[in-house]
Amino acid sequence: METIRGLLWKPTPEEQKRKCNALVRQNVRKLDRDIQQLKQTEQKTKNFILQSSRRAQRNPSLAKQANQDVRIFARELIRVRKQSGRLNTSKAQLQSVQMQVNEAFSVRKIEGSIRASTGIMKDVNSLVRLPELMGTMRDLSSELMKAGIIEEMVDETLPDNEMMEGEDSEAEEEVDQVLSEILKDRLPAGKTQEEALPAAPVEVEPEEEDQEEMLAQMRGRLEALKS
Repeated sequence: METIRGLLWKPTPEEQKRKCNALVRQNVRKLDRDIQQLKQTEQKTKNFILQSSRRAQRNPSLAKQANQDVRIFARELIRVRKQSGRLNTSKAQLQSVQMQVNEAFSVRKIEGSIRASTGIMKDVNSLVRLPELMGTMRDLSSELMKAGIIEEMVDETLPDNEMMEGEDSEAEEEVDQVLSEILKDRLPAGKTQEEALPAAPVEVEPEEEDQEEMLAQMRGRLEALKS
């Protein structure tokens, strides 16, 4: 009897609204955590750039390798910033979805019916393909479909090359801009780069630590946010 009653039970519009809002808030919190992790990774990468630059200045025999490391870290910093930009855009889309969903339920309360929204459908379609949100966005799209706010399940697939577009092809001009921002732009007038570079922050790893290991750790943190 309980099984039959469970099959016949349908959530009220208010219950549907609360569940949709809870799923949106869950996704926003997830994005906030990932964005904060990326901020920490960005700061650490800047520290690596400063450390490698100083190594090149202090030890001419290591200058070639250290300068290569500086550019590698600059490319990683560009990747981190692009990923952070995507997540911030996704957060804004999520908040837009929440506003549109609440508006749709308000219209339903007044008019007694609800109309499918192509705007919400477009945003949800974009968000459900984001690796960071794929699981919980499937739940949200299912709830929105049950409520009649979207008409069908969205396409969950996204080719890997589309997600990674531009990730490995940063122009050298971008790298130069990043290095100018972190190194050159901090030079006071009349001082050389070696004299004017700020003291290394406390978080900088020990100098003897292998650069490849540091780079692998940083890439691992970035990839972890995408998985």
